[in-house]
Amino acid sequence: MSRSRRMALPAVLALLLTFLVAGTARAELTHPRQAFLRSAVGGLFLHWGMRTAPQHTSCSAWESAVTAGGWKPDYWVDEARKLHTQYIVLATFHSRLGYARPYPSGIPGSCRTSRDFLGELIDAADARGLKVIHYMTDDPQWWNEGLSAGQSWLDSAAYSAYKGHTVDLHTRDGFGEYSYDLFVEQMARYPKLAGFWIDNDNAYWERNGLYERIRRDRPDMTLSNNNEDTPIMDMISNEQKTGMTPDYDYPQAVYTALPRLTEADFKLPTAGPWWYGGSDQAVDRRLTLGRLITNVGSSVKALMAETPMKAGRMPPAQEAFNTFADGYLGAIWESIGGTEGGGYLNGGLDPGFWNSGAHGVTTVSRADPNLHYVHVLTRPSGSTLSLRDNGYRIASVTNLRTGAAVSFTQSNGSLKLSGVSSWDQYDTVFKVVSRGREGILTGVTLSASASASGHPASHAGDRDYLTYWDAGSAEPVSLRFDLGSAKPIRYIGLNQREDSTTYPAANSARINSYRVYVSSDGSSWGSAIKTGTLPNQRGVQVIDVPATTARYVRLEKVSTHGAARLRVDEAWIGGSYARPALA
Repeated sequence: MSRSRRMALPAVLALLLTFLVAGTARAELTHPRQAFLRSAVGGLFLHWGMRTAPQHTSCSAWESAVTAGGWKPDYWVDEARKLHTQYIVLATFHSRLGYARPYPSGIPGSCRTSRDFLGELIDAADARGLKVIHYMTDDPQWWNEGLSAGQSWLDSAAYSAYKGHTVDLHTRDGFGEYSYDLFVEQMARYPKLAGFWIDNDNAYWERNGLYERIRRDRPDMTLSNNNEDTPIMDMISNEQKTGMTPDYDYPQAVYTALPRLTEADFKLPTAGPWWYGGSDQAVDRRLTLGRLITNVGSSVKALMAETPMKAGRMPPAQEAFNTFADGYLGAIWESIGGTEGGGYLNGGLDPGFWNSGAHGVTTVSRADPNLHYVHVLTRPSGSTLSLRDNGYRIASVTNLRTGAAVSFTQSNGSLKLSGVSSWDQYDTVFKVVSRGREGILTGVTLSASASASGHPASHAGDRDYLTYWDAGSAEPVSLRFDLGSAKPIRYIGLNQREDSTTYPAANSARINSYRVYVSSDGSSWGSAIKTGTLPNQRGVQVIDVPATTARYVRLEKVSTHGAARLRVDEAWIGGSYARPALA
């Protein structure tokens, strides 16, 4: 990679809404062209080019070696399908791989092949129901990497002659002009090319309206950007996040809130560059599967990077992992494909840190909001698993792999599975069937002691994750609930906005310490009925309170994890805990 810079589901997917950012710029949150990305679990990221080991400096010699080695597009499609991915991102026009174009481009300036590798891949993928996205770099700075002094991967003289004026491809503006032409060429040449994956922005593109032109010329194409949340893009990708605990919990470091399309791009080999450097690097199965599943459990697309060798074949360790993943994921696919992350805008059970050292995520079926899956990636120390039920009435629990019924109880807002004697070494999956939700009060009006312009407290109670309450940096700050009349109160539930990371913690902006008050008249509050702290964690959070009856409830944030800011997507009052829905 080049340098890094920094409701219900059917209702969300049906909306074709936009929001204003930075004046006239717009981010289209949902659009029909995004359908294949929204339905996808992830993609296969292929870095492959002239500097794939052993490096070639001659474009024609590299092409000959690739063809003589037996390169076939169907092999890459097969490997993508083994990983159960739905799209392929090909990174050949890459700043660290020699800036090659894997097709017979009509524009001089860097390596271009006679054989149409890109076109063959697009056709092969399309025949198997997959999409191809083409990687484009913004960056000329590596023009001499791997070459002798005075040599360059970029041919300014040839491109200048083609354009009829002098262009220095080693400058960002010159490279921007060159690559702009390549975007236009590829849009016209490949009607089945699904989109572009852009490794950061180039000022020339922005000044000359490249993205607007793509929208005009190819409204079907998606745009993804690496590490930059550029408003016009369909999806933001988050590159190679590490340092979290547990190490596989990738979404802790993701800073984009749903329903914005979000992707995590990470390497499968445990060491070495993003491309094949000449050695067969190991793949950590636990880490890789954990990253994939936690991303699925947060509705983040997993772009898994592998390093094909010169003739296209994966190194043996990666090929072996793909074969393993094919069977492993196939056995639990109903809990991955066709699901969204649980505990966020699509409902579902509580994800994250559970009892006795357990950790995992939950998913919920897109087709059936009462069909849940619990993915236990780190098992508890004993035979019992306990997690918050998020107001769902649980009817049955089974082990997805075996189909065996699992004993459970439900009380005081928690679902407890017991007697589990066997845990999968990577992901134990429980299938949970519910019969709706109960106990969540309706007709509640929200107000706040402080709100940023355009983001009032009412947005935290409208059941719409396209809006949110922004308390700004006020601290302490209170969110007040008017229940309309005196009603029983057992807990407060809330989803804090997920554009706040939990790792690193310094970048978080979530409630740390809090106080809860109740009142009969909205004026006299008395002493707090509950004080405590919330963990710095993603997903739904629940504050239990002593059983009481009141009309008004006040949740006061006293301090935050990280930045002194608070934004809440949705907050609600639970008047009672859900009961099991047993026959």
